[in-house]
Amino acid sequence: MGRAGESRGPDPGPARVAVVGAGAWGTTLAAIVAQREPVTLVCHSPETAARIADSRRNEPRLPGVDLPASLRPTADPAALADATDLVIFAVPSAHLRSTVAGIAPHVPASADLLSVVKGIERGTHLRMSDVIAQAGGFDPARIAALSGPNLALEIARRLPASAVIGAEDLELAARIQLRLGRRRFRLYVNRDILGVELCGALKNIIAIAAGAAEQLGFGDNGKAGLMTRGLAEMTRLGIAAGANPLTFAGLAGIGDVIATCGSTLSRNHRLGVELAKGRAWADIEATLPGVAEGAYTVDAALALAAELGVEMPIAREVHRALFEGKSVKRCLIDLLARESKDELADYDRWAAGLRSAGW
Repeated sequence: MGRAGESRGPDPGPARVAVVGAGAWGTTLAAIVAQREPVTLVCHSPETAARIADSRRNEPRLPGVDLPASLRPTADPAALADATDLVIFAVPSAHLRSTVAGIAPHVPASADLLSVVKGIERGTHLRMSDVIAQAGGFDPARIAALSGPNLALEIARRLPASAVIGAEDLELAARIQLRLGRRRFRLYVNRDILGVELCGALKNIIAIAAGAAEQLGFGDNGKAGLMTRGLAEMTRLGIAAGANPLTFAGLAGIGDVIATCGSTLSRNHRLGVELAKGRAWADIEATLPGVAEGAYTVDAALALAAELGVEMPIAREVHRALFEGKSVKRCLIDLLARESKDELADYDRWAAGLRSAGW
């Protein structure tokens, strides 16, 4: 990556790609684009934009990572007018609606739109692509979603990674794949955008439980069991919502579960560790280096599960630990005490749902 103060040479022209959101993931994606072409990084505040421009780093979001000179930070949404090819949304889920509403007038009509936000909106139970469409007045057919095992700091340091782009229009997904894909950032496409987005949202909840289990010394077997059963309840909800179950067996599903549940770089994993130490969510929230989306998604996930008649015991216990004052140890003990049942007990209902959804 480029170094601070290096010469850029002749002006390469307008940035036809923009990233909205200067967190770790947004900055990383902007840096990936900037390897080949100019990119605009729209920051929340002028102070953040100035700091990144001056230092060519985004500390502490991406510690020690130098940013390319062709990455252009700004807090002015009018800069989006040049992004005629692609606009990427990378803001926290809780702020996505207000952010999109504020910048929508500046988004070119020709631009493809990509959500890399992982969550379910509280109250509406909408996926993030739906929030973008509704808040910005955009045609949903313009919007794709990216998810997968994508720990931002590793990718920013150019370690190999993969992800999947979900879009009903595979030509849209292919255009974004061509724009963002790199030898060390391998992208696949999937027309099941519903499943891709649900995977990205729900795995964060499971990662909180996994972090707690690790802190309490459950061992690798116990943690693996928790991750597997977490994936099972994610899949149950996905099938009931109309998603393809094979998406949950792919990069957005099991791939992201492995990364997020197993890495200390995961903010959701770290949240689970801190909860297991006896700390309250209100005390932990301000100390995390970014947003632990699982804490903001679990309410909406449980509400959606109730609507669809799906049981999510791990998510329920995560909610109790976060917001109901139940000790993490008690939550995990209660999960272990649940009655064992046939692992494929819901197969007939799953199969019927898949047939009705056309999978």
